[in-house]
Amino acid sequence: MALIKKDIDFMSWKVRRVTGSISAVVVIFMLITIAVKGFQLGLDFTAGTLIEVGYQQAVNPDDVRRQLLESGFEDATVTTFGSDRDVLVRLPVEQAESSQMSDAASSLGVEVLAVLSANSATPVELRRSEFVGPRVGSELTEQAALAVLTAMIIIMIYVALRFQYKFGVSAVAAQLHDVIVVMGVISLFEISFDLTTLAALLAVIGYSLNDTIVVFDRVRENLRIARSSDVEEIINHSLNQVLARSFVTSVTTLLALWAMFIVGGEAIYSFSLSLIVGVSVGFFTSLFIACNFLMYFKVTKEDVAQMIRDENEVDSTP
Repeated sequence: MALIKKDIDFMSWKVRRVTGSISAVVVIFMLITIAVKGFQLGLDFTAGTLIEVGYQQAVNPDDVRRQLLESGFEDATVTTFGSDRDVLVRLPVEQAESSQMSDAASSLGVEVLAVLSANSATPVELRRSEFVGPRVGSELTEQAALAVLTAMIIIMIYVALRFQYKFGVSAVAAQLHDVIVVMGVISLFEISFDLTTLAALLAVIGYSLNDTIVVFDRVRENLRIARSSDVEEIINHSLNQVLARSFVTSVTTLLALWAMFIVGGEAIYSFSLSLIVGVSVGFFTSLFIACNFLMYFKVTKEDVAQMIRDENEVDSTP
């Protein structure tokens, strides 16, 4: 199935220069954002108490923060989500440890509710109060970084063995591009980075890799059977062959993700938003960035031919 009859020139020098420049600017901007703003770590990583309250009318987070500060909650972080009537209050671990570990969440929730109710003309509803201990937070932080690093290493090893080392390095570079952009968006919009967000990040890696592998598989096959020795022409034709598949897959996935984002509520807000960004960027990456790296590493028909010869030798070994 083809979206258009004429091939799009994805791999021309002008297109590669424009898309590469856009990608480089975005990645640098996201890295600066991450370095300057950091992440709003969820309590899965930082430890402390998370309290969710609901107002019957819109409320200013700054007013809520001031009310808590005047009542002794000096390091409280207050944000709204979903609407101006829904408020999240985060208390750091130092304050959470002042109560018994078993009932820290409920006791702090009652205290915060009392303060906010006293300063509100309408009733305030306590919806949830959760506590995460400091050891759990520290351990999860290390494991989260290790999970992402391990995923990248396994991807590079698999693609290098399944295809060729130039394909492996290109695939990992493309995945890093997607991860940096998604993490930059999370930092830029101050999305809470918790285990749900980490799961979305790993899902983005898997989804983007799947799309990249489809492209690389077609490139490898065409490099093997094409009579032309022009690698740019072969890669460009391969991209046009998988364009319809990538487009339809991405659009249908995004439709489901947007439905989750709109009606899923706060519980999967960070998960769905991260995936929406990741799938959108992954579509761009698989078409413009992954094969751009192949051109940069100067993949040739001989690379693929040597890989196939090596596979045949292994298969013929008694």
